[in-house]
Amino acid sequence: MPRRVGILLFRQLQALDVAGPMDAFAAATVPEAGGGSSPAYEVFTVAASKRALVAECGLSLKPHYTFESCPDMHTLVIPGGCGVREPRVAERLAPWIAERARHVQRIAAICTGTFALAATGLLRGRRVTTHWRFAADLSGRYPGLRVDANALYLKDGPFYTSAGITAGIDLTLALIEEDFGRAASLKVARELVVYLRRSGGQAQYSEPLEFEARSVDRFADIARWIAVNLHRKITVEALAQRARLSPRQVSRRFKSAFGMTPADFIENLRMKEAQRRLASSGSQIKRVAASLGYDSAHVFRRAFERRFGVSPGAYRERFGAG
Repeated sequence: MPRRVGILLFRQLQALDVAGPMDAFAAATVPEAGGGSSPAYEVFTVAASKRALVAECGLSLKPHYTFESCPDMHTLVIPGGCGVREPRVAERLAPWIAERARHVQRIAAICTGTFALAATGLLRGRRVTTHWRFAADLSGRYPGLRVDANALYLKDGPFYTSAGITAGIDLTLALIEEDFGRAASLKVARELVVYLRRSGGQAQYSEPLEFEARSVDRFADIARWIAVNLHRKITVEALAQRARLSPRQVSRRFKSAFGMTPADFIENLRMKEAQRRLASSGSQIKRVAASLGYDSAHVFRRAFERRFGVSPGAYRERFGAG
């Protein structure tokens, strides 16, 4: 039997927090004995009434069930949106969520859906995350929570919380992997053309995006170029050519804009990408090293150990998908 997943609807929700996880769950299949496959999940929506609800973007969503007619489910998903950040809305939803929490195996809050789950009191003392822009508000409203503003998604007991929008897909892939294994989640990731797994402890936004937000000049393009060319030998001279400046000018202005040298910036990106590749693939260490522009596996191991205090192999054993 497919596992039932219920997605809570309310006014002014974030439509992608519903559609992203829903598409991911719907794409998951399990093999059948006689060949072929069948759906791994039965996904439905539920709201206080059967009336259509309008999302933040204007999309109209009609729920499958009401609170009274909602069937049993394995997983409850709570999307985010400006609606649920309103205390009155969160408090109206909280009693039903709390009642359902006694009968489901897990509850996953996407983005600011954490506000509604926190209103139940079930997260008190637990480690949670939400969209980075609303983390301080969440901490102030619910001081009993341990809010991690940088995490992509977190699990604490039967409760799962995630950062904004696309992080909901990351969390959904992790739930699929938890239920049916890595092969099933990999198949869904390929279908949706997304990463199989970004680490749950990874920062909510990449360094190139962070620096791009801070730099509106030619260095924004350089940050993007570095991120997609980590396999190359990247020199200050190459960056200078792209920026149409001298190497000395590039070094000085890069540090002024980003707070670090070009070499440190490149090393940071390579180490973060190394973490992701080690956790989500079975590639040999030397292949990971070569794909990130290192001259040898030995040089890569030394850099990794210097940064994280463990070898690449030990890191994979601890955080790999297995």
